[in-house]
Amino acid sequence: MKVGILGRKVGMTRVYDDNGALVPVTVVDTSDCVITQVKLNEKDGYAAIQMGLGARKPQNVKKPQQGHFKKAGTPAKAAMREIRVESDEAIAHLKPGQALKVDMFQKGDKVDVIGTSKGHGFTGVMKRHNFSGAKSSHGVHEFFRHGGSMGANTWPGRIVKKKKMPGHWGDERKTAQNLEIVEVKADENLLLLKGAVPGSRKGLVFVQSAKKRPAPSDRQWV
Repeated sequence: MKVGILGRKVGMTRVYDDNGALVPVTVVDTSDCVITQVKLNEKDGYAAIQMGLGARKPQNVKKPQQGHFKKAGTPAKAAMREIRVESDEAIAHLKPGQALKVDMFQKGDKVDVIGTSKGHGFTGVMKRHNFSGAKSSHGVHEFFRHGGSMGANTWPGRIVKKKKMPGHWGDERKTAQNLEIVEVKADENLLLLKGAVPGSRKGLVFVQSAKKRPAPSDRQWV
């Protein structure tokens, strides 16, 4: 069954596997992740679990959202995400306010991690698109890091769309697919994922079963 959980990126470290090889891992903290709503087909039109993470000041929450959290019996959450499931039977036993744990994952599972990449502001073509730049030799004058010719001929008489040009780089929704879970620390609610994860430290990430792999059939949410 497809499972998922919200967490915060702690940072990167390294561990040794069973063969003694050094493995770079990203640590994800999933503490304080609770269910805020259970949606069922007969009531909502589809089956899904809505979850929240992090604390938020009550004065910064609108009244409809305050009522939503009050009904769930949880304090206001800073971030919320939703994941759909196959049927109502898989989540019928869940109740709003229940805490989600990393026990739903096991060592060796393949997961997709969704996060927001680091924002780099306005950058040029060399940093944004890996352009090589102009030659730093005789005859080049104040053109070292430019993008080169951008225009077209008489037709279409304009710069075509999707042209690689300077602009805003980063701060986009990114998904790292098929990452392997190296270790599950259930007592600390930590996941150790092989490789890098989108985003900066303390950034919000959503870990779910890999879409391009068969979902484990022996898993339960809680």
